[in-house]
Formats: sequence, structure tokens, C-alpha cells
Amino acid sequence: MTRGLDGVRESHFPAPQRISIQGISGSGKTTLGRLLGLQLGMPHLETDALVHGPGWTETPDDELHALVEPLVLSERWVIDSDYRRKLGTLVLQHADTVVWLDLPLRVCLRRLWNRTHHRITGHQELWNGNTETWRDLISVRHSLFGWAIRDHFSTRHSLPELLARPDLAHVRLVRLRSADEVARWAAQIKAETDDQARDRESETPSR
Repeated sequence: MTRGLDGVRESHFPAPQRISIQGISGSGKTTLGRLLGLQLGMPHLETDALVHGPGWTETPDDELHALVEPLVLSERWVIDSDYRRKLGTLVLQHADTVVWLDLPLRVCLRRLWNRTHHRITGHQELWNGNTETWRDLISVRHSLFGWAIRDHFSTRHSLPELLARPDLAHVRLVRLRSADEVARWAAQIKAETDDQARDRESETPSR
């Protein structure tokens, strides 16, 4: 079983430096990614911004790989949506921590409705000039709700199995099941990072 935390508890783990955020649509991946980027002073990548070109055209796999690879090879980052169907385990291989936002499905669907409704009625422009439509929300083939529901159940089986692979044994798994757990974990990581920074400063010899 993958080493890590289920919920929020004190641990001996060092503060994470390369974070992959996992979760279905509406789970809060991008919100948490932005927060961690600001709090920890590390680059944040919303992979959707690279995948969806103008007119919702999808970036070819090799081009996406070339865009993402320089970041994952760097020392510190947070990435939400790792697009394994296009990138394989590129992100996970270089991550030290996976944060799984395994919130209740009803919470994610409510957030998804509120987010998409706001984007549509406000004509909010997303990545590369794209906008969402009511068709994206209710279409039988393209429904965001349908995708989120399927992804919720499949992820609960596939992600633990994936992270149990020997080549991903280095990854710490943090599984968070509520908004309160997410908030507490983010605050804990911020405190740990600040403590480690102070320790490094105190160990630096003065001139």
C-alpha cells in the first residue's frame, strides 16, 4: 500500500516540494493548487490550460509532454490534472506527494454546477479563448456531470492501484475527504514549510 496520510495527521514527512493534485471535476484541484503556489512560493500549473487550445482543440501528446517536462524536472512545483491518458505517469514519476481530493460526490457535483453556471451566465473566458456552454453541462455525450460521476468511481479503484506500483513507491499519498481536511492540510504544510525555512536560516553561519 502506498505510504502516506489518509486524512490529516501529524507526520514525520518533510514538507512536499513536488505536488500532484488528483481529483474529479469540482473537487477543488485548481483552487488548492493556486493556494499552495502562493503559500509555498512554487510554480503552479493548471494542465487544462495547456491541453485545451483555441476552439477546444486538444494539444497533441508529444507537444504536451514537451511543455510539461521542463517543469516536472525542476525542484519545486504543484500541478493539478496530470492527464495520464496523454502523459502517462510523467508527473507522478517526478512527484514526491500526491494530494487526492476525494470529497463526497454530492459536494463535487454542487461545486461543478455552481462553477459552470457562473462561467456560462458570465460569459467567462477560459483557456485560449474557450467558453463553456449549457451543452457541456447537460449533453448526454459531453456532460460534465456524467464525466465527474464516472471519474469518481473509477478513481477510487484506479488511483490506489496505480500508486501501489513499485516505480511509484517514493510517492507520499495524502487522501483528503472533506473541505475541512483540505484546509487543515494546507495550513499544516504552510506551517511546516515556514518552520523548515527558519531552521535553514538559523543554520546559516553569519558573516
